[in-house]
Amino acid sequence: MNTSNVKKLILLLALATSGAVVAAEGDVSDSDRIAQYREMISDGNPADFDEMRGEELWKTAGGPKLATLEKCDLGKGAGVVKGAYAELPRYFKDTNKVQDLESRLLTCMSTLQGSSAEAIAAQPFSTEKKPSDISSLATYVAGQSKGIKMAVSVKHPREKEAFEIGKRIFNYRAGPYDFACSTCHATSNVRIRMQDLPNFNIRKDAQAAYTSWPAYRVSQGLTRSFQWRLNDCFRQQRFPEPKFASEATIDLTMFLAVSANGAAFAGPGLKR
Repeated sequence: MNTSNVKKLILLLALATSGAVVAAEGDVSDSDRIAQYREMISDGNPADFDEMRGEELWKTAGGPKLATLEKCDLGKGAGVVKGAYAELPRYFKDTNKVQDLESRLLTCMSTLQGSSAEAIAAQPFSTEKKPSDISSLATYVAGQSKGIKMAVSVKHPREKEAFEIGKRIFNYRAGPYDFACSTCHATSNVRIRMQDLPNFNIRKDAQAAYTSWPAYRVSQGLTRSFQWRLNDCFRQQRFPEPKFASEATIDLTMFLAVSANGAAFAGPGLKR
């Protein structure tokens, strides 16, 4: 981020905090201010560092077998990462499962490198003290689809089944507040605090929301994967925390990813 943008960012945040931004800019909405904020820092997304770390992990021998992940098949052939994320989740014959990016990476790390899937899943998300390898790998692979249109298939019977189950999960109401994903994401013009909530029943909303993850969360100072995003949504619904890379999260991802088909992937994104 250049010096000019830093000064603009500091001024914008100061005005927003004091409320002077309203007087200075008239009827500018909170959404517009957030958009301005993102634009000012978009030339220096810290997720780039996580992406570079993921590339290094991909190409460096590791695990008990001292192997790289360069033979990992993400659906486009062994080692091919370009455009792979834009077609995930998908059915994989070798596991006889529909897998999203992180569950597929888990398969490759355990089969190719001999790493313990249980150990990886025990701490799948980065913390301030310790980065997550699988999260960095996911950021790297996802970044290789930037600018490529989403094209998630539902041709295979297992893919179609995953989509339908994911749709049911999206609309399933339960928990102490009788919430569903659709409680927040099936209505237009609603928000939590200053954050506008995308309506996944509207194609452009679904496309804009899905294609911006993984993303760097400025408020947390960490790059967050899509599995983390779902995990946090379940937490906010007061649901039990889902198991990392569970079928439920993969099916839900399938439904959301298909909803974004046709849009160019724009991640890793940048969030407040």
